[in-house]
Amino acid sequence: MNNLTTLIKRLEAATSRLEDMAQPTGDSNATSNEAGLAPSADGAAMGATERAVAANSPVAATEVLPPSIEGFDALINAEVTKFVNLSEELGGVVAEQSSGVLRAFGAERKILIVATRARKPDVQSPLYMEILTDLQRQISIVCDIREVNRASPFFNHLSAVSDGINALGWITESKPVEQLADALSSAQFYGNRVLQEYKEKDRLHVEWVQAFYQIFKALSAYVKQHHTMGLVWNNKDGIDAKEALQQLPSSPSNAKSQARSSGGGPAPPPPPPPLPKFDNPPPPPPKGAAPPKGGDMGAVFSELNKGEAVTSGLRKVDKSEMTHKNPSLRSGATVPVRSGSQSSLNSAKGAPPGKKPKPEGMRTKKPPRKELDGSKWIVENLDNESNLTTIEASISQSILISRCRSSTIRVVGKANAISIDNSPRLELILDSLVSAVDVIRSPNVAIQVLGSLPTILLDQVDGATIYLGRASLGTELFTSKCTSVNVNIPDEEVEGEEDSEGEFVEWAVPEQIKSSIRGGRVVSEIVEHAG
Repeated sequence: MNNLTTLIKRLEAATSRLEDMAQPTGDSNATSNEAGLAPSADGAAMGATERAVAANSPVAATEVLPPSIEGFDALINAEVTKFVNLSEELGGVVAEQSSGVLRAFGAERKILIVATRARKPDVQSPLYMEILTDLQRQISIVCDIREVNRASPFFNHLSAVSDGINALGWITESKPVEQLADALSSAQFYGNRVLQEYKEKDRLHVEWVQAFYQIFKALSAYVKQHHTMGLVWNNKDGIDAKEALQQLPSSPSNAKSQARSSGGGPAPPPPPPPLPKFDNPPPPPPKGAAPPKGGDMGAVFSELNKGEAVTSGLRKVDKSEMTHKNPSLRSGATVPVRSGSQSSLNSAKGAPPGKKPKPEGMRTKKPPRKELDGSKWIVENLDNESNLTTIEASISQSILISRCRSSTIRVVGKANAISIDNSPRLELILDSLVSAVDVIRSPNVAIQVLGSLPTILLDQVDGATIYLGRASLGTELFTSKCTSVNVNIPDEEVEGEEDSEGEFVEWAVPEQIKSSIRGGRVVSEIVEHAG
């Protein structure tokens, strides 16, 4: 806290000196006396780290900071500053990327200040996205440095930071600690490579990785203390978020433009020259002059109207002049070799990989949709829907469910087919189907069949629970790249006519397969564990 207070006082001293230089002498003396600040040489000697933190500190030194902001400032002054200093010792693109990390923390500090002052806006509103804009831009800058320096010897360093910077997206998550743990795991993939490579070569690189890991530990402790269930907003007596956002100081570019408009900057550039006048047509060409070449479409059409005679002026190539029939001509050709051309070099590198997707909480959410399009039901964008979503389907209708999270869907009647895509924690209850239920990339999905169902297809599903009634015991289950798939069937030992009155027995779908060579063929069988 003392370091931050001293830093802000330095900034105010430097600002006072600049104002004295820009204003007249009389006004300058008055301003200095009123502010009570003496010019200090320390303000002009701030390091790159101090300037970056001061530029992103929108709170004045006289204002009492909330405990959450004080804790975040302590994190920046300790762990983040140590990481930036080590990055500057490494130099090059590593130092450049670390400055982007520092700016990203400064952008997140502004968001935290807005949250302490304002009520939480609607997450789907443009205002909410405007609050996150600066943070998203700084994160993109950090990631872009990695993409444009893929040939750098410090590629593992850049990749570790690029994958870990997404940890700052915790402010949009309801479980931020899990977000930080995932970001740390991503960063460790490349960070551990750096440790393995330099543990016997250069201790500085090892300290650099450990300092970067320490940021995650400190940030996780900060979040557990102040924002356990997500970013805390001042919903009780806070102001409007737009007003709180306007209270933040403008960016340096805006400050420069305002200083120039007030007369403190250089004179504006001269106006552009007047446009040429086209009122009078150009003079005709002199007699006897040759017509201009090119642009005469009439000559082109006149040549095309000749029909077969258009090729009468072409010369027939003799066989002795054909390169594909005379290899000696190809050896003396002046055409450059393709392998040495610039286009071949560019194609050999391949296209750069796409950008890493943003965290789910930072994406623009689309409104829920449930409608019948012809013979296909389309259900999408359901997010934590508390009410039961009911679909009354017929035998000729199919159902497409996509991007639905933590919602329950009830299908009444016998439909044709159901397809589920990218819908985590979805619960589906259906009567009967003619074809199959196809589930793709939907972790922790639950399906209950009340009637009959021929087939269930699971592809890239991490966690699935399936309940089958007595009428659907003939269902066939196909799995591909799936884990933790359990099937619940009625217990035959329990007597009862109604499925709901009986008990279910849970069976796990095998995941381990043993393959061996037998008689010149590959034979695969399920691994059974005895005991």
